[in-house]
Amino acid sequence: MTTLITPPQESDDREAPTPPSRNTRAKVGRWALFFAMVVIAVVMLYPFWVMIITSLKSEAQFLSGGGFSWLSWKHLSATIPVGQEVLSSTIVCSASILIILVVGLPAGFAFAKLRFRTSTAVFLVIVSAMMVPLQAILMPEFVNVTKLGLTGGYFGAILVYAALGTPFSVFLFTTYFRGVPDELIEAGIVDGLGYFGALWRLVVPIAIPAIATVTVLQFIQIWDDLLVGLLFIQNTSERPITVGLAVLAAGRTTSIPELMAGSFISALPAMIVYLGFQRYLVKGLTMGIDR
Repeated sequence: MTTLITPPQESDDREAPTPPSRNTRAKVGRWALFFAMVVIAVVMLYPFWVMIITSLKSEAQFLSGGGFSWLSWKHLSATIPVGQEVLSSTIVCSASILIILVVGLPAGFAFAKLRFRTSTAVFLVIVSAMMVPLQAILMPEFVNVTKLGLTGGYFGAILVYAALGTPFSVFLFTTYFRGVPDELIEAGIVDGLGYFGALWRLVVPIAIPAIATVTVLQFIQIWDDLLVGLLFIQNTSERPITVGLAVLAAGRTTSIPELMAGSFISALPAMIVYLGFQRYLVKGLTMGIDR
């Protein structure tokens, strides 16, 4: 009887490479995302840093490249009425946003919950107004407002800003109110609230993210706008801060540190409003994702 002896197999000392674990890949992805966000933040915040540093110099220090001084801020207050211009911008923004909300809320509620024969066509016409560029309607609006005699103060600019911002608010509120349960509206109507009562007492309290989104976006757009304020507010004592900075920059001798100081004052309110309503703004912009 013979036995077969198998020769010993040579062991392979080389081990197969192990694939990286999911945790390692997730950490690498998080660090890559963090690095990308840091780079984007530096790129976005660097102009503000240059603006602040330049505003803290006098004209001579800016040209020489050294030293710090509050002289530019003092000269800015003496050159243009900064406080009055900031107040004018606040009045125009507040009144325009109030009209946009008062018109947009019931209109969005009607398009979302009250169905009538031409509701879709009317909604598409209103939304299509968002696609019309400002430059295309600016001169016809100026002619109409001038015929009404409303170019001397705030009222003409407020009406133009409200007309430009209302289509966006109607679109956003309609989208938001379509996600509100119909049973909630029906229960309010059965309890005797009516449609307006159901809107202001039941729907508006839960529409704070949408209201904050419209408020922040319209505030930034109106506050930073120059063309409407320049054309429709011809009274120099009521001009907004953007028009004041444009007049300051159009002078024969422009002080760059003074211009940077005024630019920082002009940019600060929009930044404060955005940071204050950031939590509601994110909810308002992502409100249709999980529905």
